[in-house]
Amino acid sequence: MSSLSIFLRQVRSRSREHLQAMQLLAQARLAGQMVSVLRQELDSMVRVIYLLTRNLERRELLIEASVKGEKWLQENSRATVTDREMVDLSQSLQGWTQSVYKFGCAFIHLSGLHDYNDRDPLVQLPRQERHDILAHCRHYHGGSLTDDASFEDLVPFFPRVLEKIANNLESYLVALENGEVCSAAEV
Repeated sequence: MSSLSIFLRQVRSRSREHLQAMQLLAQARLAGQMVSVLRQELDSMVRVIYLLTRNLERRELLIEASVKGEKWLQENSRATVTDREMVDLSQSLQGWTQSVYKFGCAFIHLSGLHDYNDRDPLVQLPRQERHDILAHCRHYHGGSLTDDASFEDLVPFFPRVLEKIANNLESYLVALENGEVCSAAEV
């Protein structure tokens, strides 16, 4: 089995698990874990977008490293490809990736946002970040969220956000599977 086949299987399996986990977490009203799942799915998506913008030879090396559990290294360097680099690339293409990624990171790493049962995490965010998250939900997920919406108002959107990310991820995986190489503008 090729490294690409293994990689595609891994990503798709992870995505299916995220969708199942989101349903269970939503039923249990575990909002912090829901955000963590969103962040993990977004991690898969930004990696696949990064791969799609690499030439086929470079892509093959990165996929093989991933399958072997090795870090992705910069071309002709021992420095690693950073999450920041991949998120910045995705942000330039998607326009919303950075705010969701950063918000999700705050739930993966212990932060003040984990006190969401007693203090609204949205209030703790810088105004622009809060605005970006709420605007994204309104635009892409049909939300009627106002600019003063609370974290509790946002939680019901998490399953829809995950579904949107998962659907985008799947279309990128198909492109990867078909050997497409995309310029940043095409992704």
